[in-house]
Amino acid sequence: MSSLSPAFRDSSTMLRRNLLHARRYPSLTLNLLLTPVVLLLLFVYVFGDVMSAGIGGGADRSAYIAYLVPGLLLMTIGSTTIGTAVSVSNDMTEGIIARFRTMAIHRGSVLIGHVIGSVLQAVLSVALVGAVGVAIGFRSHQATAAEWLAAFGLLVLFALALTWIAVGMGMVSPNAEAASNNALPLIFLPLVSSAFVPVSSMPGWFQPVAEYQPFTPVIETLRGLLLGTPIGDAWWIALLWCLGLAALGYRWSKAVYDRDPK
Repeated sequence: MSSLSPAFRDSSTMLRRNLLHARRYPSLTLNLLLTPVVLLLLFVYVFGDVMSAGIGGGADRSAYIAYLVPGLLLMTIGSTTIGTAVSVSNDMTEGIIARFRTMAIHRGSVLIGHVIGSVLQAVLSVALVGAVGVAIGFRSHQATAAEWLAAFGLLVLFALALTWIAVGMGMVSPNAEAASNNALPLIFLPLVSSAFVPVSSMPGWFQPVAEYQPFTPVIETLRGLLLGTPIGDAWWIALLWCLGLAALGYRWSKAVYDRDPK
């Protein structure tokens, strides 16, 4: 227990530091949240009737709201983690990491503070976008308490996976602007997934791109848990993507962080 105490104490300190930064500079988080919220309102109120007919919901806009919200929740996670990449890049380029290296603190606490803080922000952001979805008509009457818990766990696991990837992107970026640009795929990938339209409605040559990427199986699993739609093999593919991305991001971030400074 004594060996874990310094790591826990230092990680808690770094977590508080990152949460204080997010509280003092909320504009970045709010700007990143604006994209999924605007897309949610745009697709529901401008394209909702047409989209609902396209997925077999007739002229009932609520059918498309139910289809759209799970995808937008994951897009929210992708948007939030861009802020993580920017924050990590600022730490790397402004010299604070070099100072931390000289201090008697647990070596991994800096990264752990960033990751836990980002996951907490992602969960809060998902709750906010989910509340907007409920306000405009999203309902999940079929989901049991166990399915809600599984959906929450999947969202947290996906947020953890994308956060580690974002940390790696931030650490290798020369500045905050480059970190933001490098992390843009985390917003772009949901646009070419099953978030907005079914994969089967896409051109044949493009369907593999949408199907074999991390967002689509996670979205389909989330829909199955909340809406009772068939999940099939999507759940274990989603878990493999989450665990694989988390492991890749962790190893990448650790390797860059442990590298001797030039």
